Amino acid sequence: MRASLHSAVAGLGLAIAIASGATAAEVAPADVKFTEDNTVEASLTGTPGDPAKGREVFADRRLGNCLACHANTDMKDQLFHGDVGPSLDGVASRWNEVQLRAILVDSKKVFTDATVMPGFYTLNVGINVREESVGKTIISAQDVEDVVAYLATLKE
Repeated sequence: MRASLHSAVAGLGLAIAIASGATAAEVAPADVKFTEDNTVEASLTGTPGDPAKGREVFADRRLGNCLACHANTDMKDQLFHGDVGPSLDGVASRWNEVQLRAILVDSKKVFTDATVMPGFYTLNVGINVREESVGKTIISAQDVEDVVAYLATLKE
């Protein structure tokens, strides 16, 4: 009786997870694992990134706001491309996905503390952070995966 009740409860939990679209647990910002060569090999969500959604996050001035610093010919229809950072044309020919993920998660860890690029999935954001943003990442773990998938399409 106990075994069949346990089996029924486990089956119900699996059915609820499938019905709700639940996926592997999201990696918390503090738990992201960087390799010795400053890459992040493991997905932050276990869910593949969506390049179309990543393109939206990239262009959204309230989220990635990547165009504030980077030019990107793929988005020539968007206004005000920045020139603080390098052009992202052909970025997937210069960096692979594990490198891009690391740069998005915490660019200061990959480059140096002197880079003006923020870490988008870290809580180590420095001083003078808006009060409502303390303890939060700029974008979600899935947003990181989506932007990585988008950037991976930008090849020379």
